Amino acid sequence: MKKLISILFLFSFLFTYPSLAQLRVAEIFTDHMVLQREKPVPVWGWSEKNEKVTVSFQGRHYSTKTGRNGKWNTELPPMNAGGPYELSIQSNSGNIILSNVMIGDVWLCSGQSNMAWTVDRFDNAAEVSASATDVDIRHFKVPPTWAKHPADRLDSSSWVVNTPETNGQFSAVAYHFARELRKEVDVSIGLLNASWGGSRIEPWMSTESLQPYLVEDIQQLLLRREQERKDALKNTEAMVARLSAKPKGQEIHQFDFDDSSWESMEVPGHWENSGYPGMDGLVLFRKIFTLSASEAEEGITVHLGKIDDSDWTYVNGQLVGSLKDQWNATRSYRVGPEILREGKNVVVVRVEDTGGGGGIYGDPEQIYLESATGKTTLAGNWKFLIEKVSKLSGPGYSPNNAPVVIYNKMIHPILNFPIKGIIWYQGESNATHDDALRYRELFATMINDWRAGWNLGNVPFLWVQLANYMAPDEEPANSDWAVLRESQSTALHLPNTAQAVIIDIGEADDIHPKNKHDVGYRLSLAARKLAYGADLVHSGPVYQSMTKDGSSI
Repeated sequence: MKKLISILFLFSFLFTYPSLAQLRVAEIFTDHMVLQREKPVPVWGWSEKNEKVTVSFQGRHYSTKTGRNGKWNTELPPMNAGGPYELSIQSNSGNIILSNVMIGDVWLCSGQSNMAWTVDRFDNAAEVSASATDVDIRHFKVPPTWAKHPADRLDSSSWVVNTPETNGQFSAVAYHFARELRKEVDVSIGLLNASWGGSRIEPWMSTESLQPYLVEDIQQLLLRREQERKDALKNTEAMVARLSAKPKGQEIHQFDFDDSSWESMEVPGHWENSGYPGMDGLVLFRKIFTLSASEAEEGITVHLGKIDDSDWTYVNGQLVGSLKDQWNATRSYRVGPEILREGKNVVVVRVEDTGGGGGIYGDPEQIYLESATGKTTLAGNWKFLIEKVSKLSGPGYSPNNAPVVIYNKMIHPILNFPIKGIIWYQGESNATHDDALRYRELFATMINDWRAGWNLGNVPFLWVQLANYMAPDEEPANSDWAVLRESQSTALHLPNTAQAVIIDIGEADDIHPKNKHDVGYRLSLAARKLAYGADLVHSGPVYQSMTKDGSSI
């Protein structure tokens, strides 16, 4: 009887679940997609081996046969702009119909957080999205994923039509770029958004292009980093275990609370740099401070610099301020005399980090207590307790900085998908003393390698030069960011390239300038010149040469 039940269950499983070789198309092909006009368009996917697959589009049929590995591939001929159309794919093992397909221009939009940041993260998001009614702008977000070796497939995603309801999730730079282009170019614009916040340039490069710049084989390097990550993870787990005891209720807000079992940490600083790499979660910071009678009677302001990502700040047990998901915002909270007392007071900051760096960080001069009598620093030693760990990955293998792994999973699978050009906004993570000068070689190499990978000739490659950031120096000084900008500019020697200079719209205290409209607009000027042949000035003056005459230039 048990054997009969097992057999019936097996038959039920076979008829309930689709065949693993059911007809599939590459993830880049979905409803609402934009196909590149005037270029042959490969269409590919997977099915049963040795099976006939037919792709039908605009009344024409293109048949192919799967290979022994089940992969199939065919090609649509160059086509004029237009749509909407329907694309169907048929075989004995399935039928796929993709609707609302447009033929227009596809732009790859890549880089780190300034490209990744979406429309809804900016102050004017409601106004921008309310006017987002141009359905001929489409957006495809390549999921941020990575692989040690070149992958054939993307993680699942979909093309999205621009509407007031969907616009908030579009890349802000890419959307403004497309919106400006659409004023002059009457074709659908597809934005293929492959970006990842915090990423260096090396993860976006292929093994072949990056290997000459490394002294170690890339796969060996990745294996070594993985082992380092595992070793460090064990150490971090042990440290977290020592801090597992949690106080109850309002105990931590009492001055005589015994926090001797807590660890100490220097503030400011990310906790990843203080022995807790790869840890996300909730952490408590606690510090005692002393006030005179007059200071307590007048009230104070607590300045905490920047907190990554969210905080709930308490003084003497009372919540005095909180910011959610504002990792780059400066915290300043007013505390009234009704909360304070003469003598000892206690501030407790509950910090939540959901990814990347975590903690109270920034300039020590921004972390202080301000009273009627002046300023008292709060920088230095704080007590530190882990309340909750949501993720613990350890160091050494962040795909944001590991070579080639983002390219393998986010670029390699779409190399056969034709594009009109590329816009790139990256460099902040490479703007360090050791890397800024080296960037000029890596950047030019990456441009050439991507162009070779797409096999479309010298497609327009446009990038954003880094904005001004951080407080200006009072006296002339060396600047890694200036060197990085110069490294970006050197790539202008490559054909069909341009850069959007935004040195005038940066923000001293925000690495993500809020003005993304002008970034997109300036990129669109370069695109109109290089990709569409418009007769316009797309750049400010660029240094060409000089002559010296004695002590004069």
